[in-house]
Amino acid sequence: MTYCIAASIDEGLILVSDSRTNAGIDNVSTHGKMHAFKTNDDRKIVLLCAGNLATTQSVLEQLHRDKIKNAGVNLNNVECLSEAAAYLGHVSVEKQKQHINPEGQSAFNPSASFILAGQIGDEPHGAFMVYAEGNSITSSANTPFLQIGESKYGKPILDRFLKLGTSIDEAARCCLVSMDSTIRSNASVGPPVEMLIYRKNSFSFTEYYCFDDDDDYLLQLRRSWEHKLREAIGALPVLNKAAVKTMRVDL
Repeated sequence: MTYCIAASIDEGLILVSDSRTNAGIDNVSTHGKMHAFKTNDDRKIVLLCAGNLATTQSVLEQLHRDKIKNAGVNLNNVECLSEAAAYLGHVSVEKQKQHINPEGQSAFNPSASFILAGQIGDEPHGAFMVYAEGNSITSSANTPFLQIGESKYGKPILDRFLKLGTSIDEAARCCLVSMDSTIRSNASVGPPVEMLIYRKNSFSFTEYYCFDDDDDYLLQLRRSWEHKLREAIGALPVLNKAAVKTMRVDL
């Protein structure tokens, strides 16, 4: 399984992904889900991947090949991120079709989903989630983050704390806690954890981190978060005994 996050806030982007690949109970390995493309100087583009590994690798190879061959549409000549997302969706659908027979069936599930994020020219930075069907959505003012893969365990903290105006450093910590919460609750998501911080208009990918499971900072973050949670639970209002009701007995 996989868990990837893309937060698009006023100050820039935070991209976080795990690296665990699960091909069965006895075949668990690591494989990076974050891929930065070498493009023209007027753009920076990163892809986060979830789903069938063969499909995602095939899509990445096609995007790279189109760029090298200067195809009619490629990551170097699209004019905006939405156009890049539409191009990515088309490539993904075509790659999935290769594994489906005329009856519309496949021996395995070839579907994959992606988050495409970055900045192109004078356009604002942003992120798009591209579904297996090829269509896409972008983040919004009310929900300034996108998730793919095993999203449910890490979503609550993002819902509560991540806003457009959140500082980029605080947002990065929030995303790491979201990832750590998912790792804690789902064995199919695991380190190394990659994180890329992109500051708007910088056209630079210099703030890249890769945390192993025994990384000192990740362990410190995990302990601090658990300690503060326990303190918060202990400080919650006690139950009002006067509100006790008589339970209805049906059987």
